[in-house]
Amino acid sequence: MSVTVALNRDHRPRSWKLRLQTRLAICLARTLALFKPYVLRRLLTRLSKGAAPADAAVTTAARDSVLASSLGLHGLRACLPRSLAVALLCRLRGTWPTWCVGVRTAPPFAAHAWVEAGQEMIGETGGYDSYSRLFTVPPTTPLPPPAQDRTQDGTRPRTPDRRHDQGPDRAADQGRDQG
Repeated sequence: MSVTVALNRDHRPRSWKLRLQTRLAICLARTLALFKPYVLRRLLTRLSKGAAPADAAVTTAARDSVLASSLGLHGLRACLPRSLAVALLCRLRGTWPTWCVGVRTAPPFAAHAWVEAGQEMIGETGGYDSYSRLFTVPPTTPLPPPAQDRTQDGTRPRTPDRRHDQGPDRAADQGRDQG
């Protein structure tokens, strides 16, 4: 049995840079979809480091761009490469949405992958509680640089200046230079 579906065409012009980034993200996503889950999770966790959290508008724009570039990612079974492509495209643009894998909580039970911005599922039917998350890859910020030793007034402690060090070797060297 087949169903005829009309797809909405987005007529907004897209820059060549965005089209190139989108196609790159789709190619990478199709390759990453073949990886084992634990490898994929580890790789995406590394990719998310240092990216700012994506908001709903940025993530929706990335999803629209991915769907406009590939008709193969519109189907129900294309949720994994579609969600990966959206996350990768957001990362190429400097942000990271929360990438999720889980199952539906109501029948028919099925595995699903999607992206979220905050507590909002982007482009998915059903509510936030319609799915049970098995694992997620949220945006992670890098660790802050190690704090320098500081005194109570906020200045750095002075380190001894080696030019004024008058150790035994230094004093002997200065005596030879003068005499």
